[in-house]
Amino acid sequence: MSHSFFAYISPMRYINRWGLMRNTFRENIQEHSHMVAVIAHALAVIRREVYGGAVDPGLAAAAALYHDAPEILTGDLPTPVKYYNPEIRASYRQVEELSAQQLISMLPEALRPAYAPLLREDCGEEIQALVKAADKISAYIKCVEELEAGNSEFRQAEAQTRAILERNPLPEVAYFMEHFMPAFGLTLDELS
Repeated sequence: MSHSFFAYISPMRYINRWGLMRNTFRENIQEHSHMVAVIAHALAVIRREVYGGAVDPGLAAAAALYHDAPEILTGDLPTPVKYYNPEIRASYRQVEELSAQQLISMLPEALRPAYAPLLREDCGEEIQALVKAADKISAYIKCVEELEAGNSEFRQAEAQTRAILERNPLPEVAYFMEHFMPAFGLTLDELS
């Protein structure tokens, strides 16, 4: 019997983000998920190595890789629409859960327990908080890169996202913003 789970994961590269905004460069959910995984891994390492926490960076990275996988079946609903009111958000959560369930059903029975928590964003509160923060940092990086490219369309999104990150209570977020974020405003030559 053939299972289609990974064949469904592959087209993540065709689903673009930031659909309501003019983009200097497109970002798809596969690229975004990779960056969120890199950042979630980093936040978990920072928590473990700098703040003495006991969190699994590998689990944080895996959870981040799959955090937007249900959008394969739903598409990327723009944030202003998704959060317009509580009823829309609750309905969209139900749609995401059904999408996650559909993806899980595409796996062999023996693999479902390993993937279900990743697809349902059910890897524990600590991991989910790191993935959510990484998701927001990734969005902030996109805004900074667009502004650096001269696209003022992202000015308000950058300010709103920065404010959310500044209010984030996780010390790993403040650490990342202080130690790593400034480099995102540099050119490749300046990074060398």
